[in-house]
Amino acid sequence: MTSTALRGRAWKLLELVTTPLLPSDYLDLVSPLRAGAALRGRIEAVHPETADAATVVIRPGRGWRGHTAGQYLRIGVDVDGVRLWRSYSITSPAGRRDGRVTITVKAVPDGKVSSHLVRRAAVGTLVHLDQPAGEFVLPRPRPAKVLYLTAGSGITPVMGMLRDGGAADVVVLHSAPRPQDVIFREELHALAADRRLRLVEVHTEADGRLDLARLDELVPDWAERDTWACGPGGLLDAVEAHWAGHGLGGRLRTERFRPAVAVVGDGGAVTFGVTGRTVQADGATPLLEVGEEAGVLMPSGCRMGICFGCVTPLRSGAVRDLRTGEITEAEPGVLIQTCVSAAAGPCDIER
Repeated sequence: MTSTALRGRAWKLLELVTTPLLPSDYLDLVSPLRAGAALRGRIEAVHPETADAATVVIRPGRGWRGHTAGQYLRIGVDVDGVRLWRSYSITSPAGRRDGRVTITVKAVPDGKVSSHLVRRAAVGTLVHLDQPAGEFVLPRPRPAKVLYLTAGSGITPVMGMLRDGGAADVVVLHSAPRPQDVIFREELHALAADRRLRLVEVHTEADGRLDLARLDELVPDWAERDTWACGPGGLLDAVEAHWAGHGLGGRLRTERFRPAVAVVGDGGAVTFGVTGRTVQADGATPLLEVGEEAGVLMPSGCRMGICFGCVTPLRSGAVRDLRTGEITEAEPGVLIQTCVSAAAGPCDIER
């Protein structure tokens, strides 16, 4: 008998002994980051950045394929007995020598996962991971002149690119309410002191919101630069309009953490037909979040309507697309993206 056949018989015997669990379930307890296991990571450190932001250091399992600077990571965290998935920008450079990756998270009001990671995540905690994704990256060859235009936590994917190296001529235009709210402020100022970039900070509490009419003053050669912009939806809407108005839309890349909401629906009772749960929902909250809040296991991916990882049948009722305002009514075979759809009256989705 060959060694392969012997291993196969041994594995079947183990399955009989461990039923109803599988041998792999026990291996997960002993070696959760092993090759062949579902991709996980272990939190090895949490470093505060500001009063409401922290960098989480993760050692990914052996299935990790690596990332490109600027991409994001989808992470599954168990909070109060419910596994919730969110996406965060990777802030470490690609190919870090120790194999670790970092995400930098800003706690948002009522944000279950962000608040947990910033304030309660414990060293040694296992988290679930997907492979990195996203196109908010620098091309090759690198552009000669780059402008990073960011606000708030929009600096996070940019920091990954800055740490990874890139263009020789870099300007970072960043806005935050106060100096102490600037994530990575010390590191950004150190890079500026070393002349590795030119840093322009706008503090909105003192200076008001970033006004693109001041762009010629703040970054006189902005039109000559390839630009990567990340921040709140309102800022990105203005940036896209400004660049398009100057015929420079082709030189602009933007990264949105949440889809822009075009129209708010009416809301209603949402029934999750498989689990039998019914909850009231407003017309602005994505059904994905409604389900997660209700403890329903909801598939998800990018949470921005791009990857279609959250597609679910709509069994009855109607939903509204938060990006376009379009109404979708239930009929046989209709699928909806729960991350960008809200209740437009009572509805039943197959979860």
